[in-house]
Amino acid sequence: MFSLFLLVPLMLSDSSVLQDSDSSLSIFTPVSNMTVDWVGYGYATLVASGGVIGYVKAGSVPSLAAGLLFGGFAGFGAYQVSNDPKNVWVSLAASGALTGIMGKRFYGSRKFMPAGLMAVASALMVGKLSLALLQKPVQS
Repeated sequence: MFSLFLLVPLMLSDSSVLQDSDSSLSIFTPVSNMTVDWVGYGYATLVASGGVIGYVKAGSVPSLAAGLLFGGFAGFGAYQVSNDPKNVWVSLAASGALTGIMGKRFYGSRKFMPAGLMAVASALMVGKLSLALLQKPVQS
């Protein structure tokens, strides 16, 4: 259901109706200039689905809560990055926290699934977001 709310404005953004400033759908005009952070949304989906899988397989309510909480923060961060590529702070905080937490769990257990996978994915996300901060602004 949530993805439907994300996809409808994206599908409408290429419409010629949106180019007319007098149109009643002109509220979606900023969407046409938006670059979607697909990596961020994929990471958020991975985190949230990991929490759900942890709950289904092991009955772990803390895994479900943490997965949905951090997945929600990562999804909100991806939305912010999609609107402003320099606004990476929520995504950076969520992925940085998960890098530390899951890295510590992986170090203690030496099991790649699920802690190692999440630590690696989170560290890659931190790297991607750090590079976005270091890039010079594009002059138009």
